[in-house]
Amino acid sequence: MDAKTKTVGEPLVSIVDDDVSVRRSTRRLLLSSGLRAEAFASAEDFLQSGRVAETACLLLDVRMPGIDGLELQRRLSETDRIIPIIFLSARASEEEERRALRAGAADFLRKPVSKEALLHAIRAVLENSTNYPWSKS
Repeated sequence: MDAKTKTVGEPLVSIVDDDVSVRRSTRRLLLSSGLRAEAFASAEDFLQSGRVAETACLLLDVRMPGIDGLELQRRLSETDRIIPIIFLSARASEEEERRALRAGAADFLRKPVSKEALLHAIRAVLENSTNYPWSKS
């Protein structure tokens, strides 16, 4: 975590992508847009980070070494913690996209995605998340 990371009370957007340039550029975009963001190189890193419980939106790559995005989605769905997931992928098949959406993904975006489209999708998730501590009055 660095000085640009926002306070704990704000919703956290977690980025899980094995491509370092995607992680860095996406995190920079979110921080510069006033969002709180953390990035992880793998699903395993995310699961071990201690950030799962506070994640309000998960940006998730489909194809990664180790636990892939669809497997992480499945594992998270087996817990009591529901995290809205926006998949980001350059190489996912149409079947992978269908599986992700059927399993409850909030959105599925193809890389390269415009900054505007990505921010719109994230904000829609955050605005529609009424079951999180930061969205309750």
